[in-house]
Parts: sequence; structure tokens; C-alpha cells
Amino acid sequence: MTSTARSDIPPDVRVGVIGVGQMGADHVARITERIKGARVSVVDDYVRGTAEKVAAGAPGCRVAESWQELIAADDVDAVLIASPGRFHREQATACIDAGKPVLCEKPLAMTPEDAYAVVEAEKAAGRAYVSLGFMRRFDREYAELKDALDVGELGEISVINCKHRNAHTLPGFDDTMMVHDSAVHEIDAISYFLGEVVTEVQTVLPVPGPRADDGQHDPMLLLFRTASGRIITDELYVNTDSGYEVRTEVLGSAGIATIGQEIHRVTTQQAGGRWSGAIHPDFRPRFVDAYDAEVQAWVAAVADGSFVAERSATTWDGYLAAATCAAAEESLTAGRFVPVATRPRP
Repeated sequence: MTSTARSDIPPDVRVGVIGVGQMGADHVARITERIKGARVSVVDDYVRGTAEKVAAGAPGCRVAESWQELIAADDVDAVLIASPGRFHREQATACIDAGKPVLCEKPLAMTPEDAYAVVEAEKAAGRAYVSLGFMRRFDREYAELKDALDVGELGEISVINCKHRNAHTLPGFDDTMMVHDSAVHEIDAISYFLGEVVTEVQTVLPVPGPRADDGQHDPMLLLFRTASGRIITDELYVNTDSGYEVRTEVLGSAGIATIGQEIHRVTTQQAGGRWSGAIHPDFRPRFVDAYDAEVQAWVAAVADGSFVAERSATTWDGYLAAATCAAAEESLTAGRFVPVATRPRP
């Protein structure tokens, strides 16, 4: 997308942050300490004390009375949404209506219908406003693997194996949340790596491990089939009691590539070799550079008037992820492959 730069955006983009819990507070610190060309001007959180504490750490930042006030504020050029996912549709749509670019943490919305409504809002506005926070697209190893796939280095791709592991989850993190909060990252990675959509998905529920909460099948396995017939597996194990670990292995006719060991991409033709190293306690240190790169690219896109960085996920990507998550959720009880139902792209 090309656009002329907006003359009303100052040299330092003034960012308003909605929701300054764990992720939002990280973003405020990131913009304040490491991102060039931006500063946090306004924050909002439903816990006023949390907002005041976070604002105190960002020079010149104030606390809004509501997220609606933040979006409408004259001292906010762009909005970063880090509130709970159930609020994302309304808040992202409000940003579009206000003509302000937005970086929205995943998910775009909790249902395909709500996600599609955001896509339609952009269509009605006549341009893209929303960057969706699938930060792995900005990770060094993901970029290396994407480049290898784009040039055909690995030949014909048949299978992708993904692994997503956490040390532990908070109470109430049930099977549905495992799909919408954990597997959603691998779901986006499928279309990012392969450039095609998932057509059906099946969830397989092994015997729960000893640390699984009530109502939680952990570990969990998801099987995805794409339009061309490729198969992607996603192993979720969110209560390992050890640390955070994300890996992706691509099986191609000319090579097998693995990322997630933090030693750049490893490509082999046959088994062999060893690797050992530290495992991160959670997702933030593992993907800190990706988050930094994502926000920096977004700030640059806001400043030059394009709004959405080249590598960023879009509202359409968010809609496809929501539709796939809905099928995966249905398959939790269906015991079979469930088709992914999608509407035409506006």
C-alpha cells in the first residue's frame, strides 16, 4: 500500500496504549526505552491505579478517563491495543472510525463474525488502518525460514511440525483458550509461511498430563490441512513446569529446516547433531527482539503514512485466524476434521 505522509503527525509519533497490564506495560516500556520516533502520550486501563503507575514511567504521559477518550484525544496519533481480546473489535473499529492507525494485539476479535466486521470497517474507510500483533513474523528465525520457503530452497513442502510449550498457565486456561491464545500463533504462521489458507482442522486430545487443570486437555495436538493438501501439526503443552519453547520444523523434498533453537535456521537432509541451551521462562525474553522490530516497523509505517508495515499481519489475516480457531474449537468435541468456513474477502 502506498500513501502520502500525513502532515499532522509530529516527528515523534504520539502513541496511546489501551490496556497496560503485562503486555501493555511491556509495550509502554518498549516505546519509551527502545523505539525511535515515538513516545507514549496517553494510557488507559480499567484499573486506574495500574494506568497511573505505568504512566509515571513514561515522561509526558497522562492517563485517560476511558479508552474512548484516548482514541479521540488530540495528543494521540496512533493507538496500540493491548486490552483483553473481547474488547478488540469495538476498539479497533473505533480507531478506524477516528482515522487513526492501530497496532492491535492478537486476537483481532473473539469470533469470525466480529473479525470480519473489522475487515469491513477498513473496507468502508477505503484503506488499511490495523496492524495485527502476530510478532513472530518479525522474529529473525521466522524471517530466515520464510525467505528459504519463498525461494524454494527446501523444495516441495509436505508437512510442517510445530511445538508450543509453556511452563504453566493461569487458572481458568481451558481447552478453548489453548486454541485461541496459544495455537493461534501457529495458525497465523501457516498462512505466513505457505501463502495458503487452512481448509480443515482436527483436535486430538491425549490423556491429560499430571499438571493439567480441571477442564484442560494438556498436552493437545491439532492437525491442519491446507488447500493444497499439506498437513501441519501443532503440539501444545502449556504446563511443562520447565519453560517457554516454540519450534517449527518444515519437511521439504530438498531439505528439512528447523527453527526455535535460537542458533539460526538449521537445515538437514538426515538425522544427526546435538544442541543444548537455556530455555526461557516465558514468551517475552524469547521474542523481545521480534516485539521490538514489530513496534519499530509499525511506528515507521505510521510516520510515513502507510500505516501497516510490509511484514505485518492484517485484518484479513486476523479474520482467517479467527475462522480457523472457530473450527478448531468445534473439533474439540466433534472428534473429526472440521471444515474452516470463510467468507469472501471484501
